[in-house]
Amino acid sequence: MEIVARSRNGTATPLPPTPFATIMRSTRRATGFPCVRASARLDKRRASTDELACWQVGADGYNSLVRKQMGVQNFTIAYNQMGVVATLQLASDSPVDNVTAWQRFLPTGPIALLPLNDRMSSLVWSTSVAEAKRLLQLDGDAFVAAVNAAFSKPVARSTFVDQVLSNVHSLIKQSSGQRFEPAPAVMSEVEKSRAAFPLGLGHTSTYVGQGVCLIGDAAHRVHPLAGQGVNLGFGDVQTLTDVLADASYAGLGLGTVGELIKYEQERLKHNVAVLLTTHGLQRLYTTDFLPTVALRSVGLTLTNAMPPVKKFLMNYAMS
Repeated sequence: MEIVARSRNGTATPLPPTPFATIMRSTRRATGFPCVRASARLDKRRASTDELACWQVGADGYNSLVRKQMGVQNFTIAYNQMGVVATLQLASDSPVDNVTAWQRFLPTGPIALLPLNDRMSSLVWSTSVAEAKRLLQLDGDAFVAAVNAAFSKPVARSTFVDQVLSNVHSLIKQSSGQRFEPAPAVMSEVEKSRAAFPLGLGHTSTYVGQGVCLIGDAAHRVHPLAGQGVNLGFGDVQTLTDVLADASYAGLGLGTVGELIKYEQERLKHNVAVLLTTHGLQRLYTTDFLPTVALRSVGLTLTNAMPPVKKFLMNYAMS
């Protein structure tokens, strides 16, 4: 088997053949962190030397035990909302190519459908704590009806906002011929897939320590309104992989702070920007101040009608 180290610029460099030895699950360092020991013999000339890598990646969510063991500070803001999630089966008359993510902003919070395959989507419904508890108590048919109504039922707004949006829709249709399509109808939910979790913002004071680093929700927590939590986690994994590959190729220690800090510096530039953006959007969409409601509605409608703007935002979100 050939082992390849890939640098940040995409260059793949084959490493010398290295037979991997055993993984020991019970090893624990003096720091108190459980660790993985991987010993590898590099070549015949160094057959008596074992390279020891003993470190831990904390990917255990926003209540991370690894983060608590590190003893670092974690800044949090509770939104007093809950996210209701479920796996849903789409109606048979829905479009065959289920490749579009749908999101609607309701007075209590956004509801979103994220495609899984041609006939199934994942639901993320951000709402008040009381409404989330009510939704969890509904039977399957009533829950599906509530989801369909949330995507299609008109929302009570002021006459002023309705008139402004009507004019914007007419202008878009006349200038581009674009029509606003409805979200696909839901037929049923997958049994026992419904759950709820509290929503909030969180960010730890550091992602790394000696022999340990944090990724995903263990390091940062964002509101799901833009679907960015998983993208940030994927970005963390990719960057950490690149940093470790560079360190391994250069013969440096994998768990040293000096190397892991490169991962933190790279991810902070992106994660903090997304965290502040989602926090701002959450605040923007929880106010009922009339001018703000009108401006945010027009802004979202115009963004949806301009493909270059949508493409730019999606590319940045996935970077």
